[in-house]
Amino acid sequence: MTHTFKSFRNTTDHFMREALGGLVAAHPCAEWHDEGFVGLSLPDTSAGARRVAVISGGGSGHEPMHAGFIGEGMLDAACPGLLFTSPNAVQIDAATEWADRGAGVVHVVKNYTGDVMNFTVAANHAQAEVEHVRIADDVATEIDNDDSPGRRGTGATVIVEKVAGAAAARGDDLRTVAGIAQRAADQSRSMAVALQPGHSPTSDRDTFDLDEGQIEVGVGIHGEPGVERRDIAQAQPTAQALVAELLDGVLQSLRDAGVEGDDVMLFVNGLGGTSQLEQDLVFGEALKQLTQRGLKVRRGMRGTLVTSLNMAGISLTVTALDDELIELIDAETSAPAWPGVVREPEYADARMVDDEAQPDEGEENTWLTAFVERLSRSFDDLTVLDREAGDGDFGQNMEAAFGDVETPVRGADAEVLSFFAHRMLVRAGGTSGAVLGTFFREMADAFEAAGVDSRAADGDEFAAALAEGLQRGVDAITELGGAKEGDNTLVDALAPAARAAKDSRGSVQEVLELVFGPAVEGAKSTRGMQAKKGRASYLGESAKDVPDPGAIAVTWLFGDAAVDEF
Repeated sequence: MTHTFKSFRNTTDHFMREALGGLVAAHPCAEWHDEGFVGLSLPDTSAGARRVAVISGGGSGHEPMHAGFIGEGMLDAACPGLLFTSPNAVQIDAATEWADRGAGVVHVVKNYTGDVMNFTVAANHAQAEVEHVRIADDVATEIDNDDSPGRRGTGATVIVEKVAGAAAARGDDLRTVAGIAQRAADQSRSMAVALQPGHSPTSDRDTFDLDEGQIEVGVGIHGEPGVERRDIAQAQPTAQALVAELLDGVLQSLRDAGVEGDDVMLFVNGLGGTSQLEQDLVFGEALKQLTQRGLKVRRGMRGTLVTSLNMAGISLTVTALDDELIELIDAETSAPAWPGVVREPEYADARMVDDEAQPDEGEENTWLTAFVERLSRSFDDLTVLDREAGDGDFGQNMEAAFGDVETPVRGADAEVLSFFAHRMLVRAGGTSGAVLGTFFREMADAFEAAGVDSRAADGDEFAAALAEGLQRGVDAITELGGAKEGDNTLVDALAPAARAAKDSRGSVQEVLELVFGPAVEGAKSTRGMQAKKGRASYLGESAKDVPDPGAIAVTWLFGDAAVDEF
């Protein structure tokens, strides 16, 4: 069986050494030691001030943990194993002896069998005095069974490393550093969920199998599947529901362990393939829910820090705080991967205030009501089409502007068109917002200047105002972005519509029908054109056979045609 190539690499045999070489080259304060560890770059460790050293390590694939947290005030050294494989005892022993400054060394160890065994062997053979801190925070593997290895060590690891490093930097002795770090570990719990598995660059295989329409709850950071595989094809859970489920497990475990206090730290961690925006959403949701549960989030942190290659998922970590732990979390560090920690975070929806009221007086505006209704039926179709022709946001932008416009629309043409312009400019954003906002503003100005209203005007007056508005709109769009007829944009529908309006006669409805045909033909002509303006122009030939969504949408000002008719 052949496997799809999805990773950047040269050869699988050399992947780890080349990746670690690049990691060290990009690290501002670390160096590689050929005994198999990454150390804090200092002129001479033996010449440094006598203090406790802190080292950690584990399988690679979790970067930036651990090597990214090497720095003053955090780790002195990190031992990377092969992908998802514990470092060996020889590596750890070498790092321990190198890091020792005469005051002993703290080993920060995640609770995985290989990690625990190899760090224990190294500690037993080390000449330096060693204290061992074990992190076991993953409540998904909290099994009441003497034969179970217990909770895995996951997201809380970086918090414990920070606490230990800060305590060592302020001059605490070996047992004090280890005791404080262990307290942070014991007062931390985590749980994760994955939407997609990670992908291994050394095997070209996914780290576990997950079918479309499934999620993995309680996933581990070594690519282990979770404790429950859930089919979400019928009822996809919201972020709110997933966060509540993870927090239920985390907080219950803390309560069961007798951890008390309402002051906590919240850490939302991306597992490697989760966008920052999604992490932000989850952080806000978890912050809201913790506050609703009566807890005070004293410190907050969000970032992709403890990964499982490029797994699309998140983990939530809650640490019960006291004043000393807060002081150590806040302490300075030069470790490049340690992010900013927010103090006393508070959540509020980032709503844009738009107090422009929709016109609601007078008789129904039949013309513009029909436009809104046609548009509202096709938001999803426009988005699907734009994924082929551009960046996929056109339907979403139109829904942002028109999705909550109430029908029937009331008011004079100039008033309603001005409202449409405002909605596109303020709510839609992007190219479509600027272009259609400009277009509707020019249309509104033309109808205002002519004193024409489709609800009362005769067809000739309406045709003249429409022709003037359309031409102004075409000219303004061309001036704004350079688009002209033949460039595969909405101008290809508007320009022929403007010409047709100038020669139209009859009732308002008859004028619209006469303009509709040329507008549709113009929109159809964009299928097969090479786009020269807009984001579709970046796609070259791949967008050539797709009609322009904007051109289709503006035809609905004049009549009704389904997307698939173009």
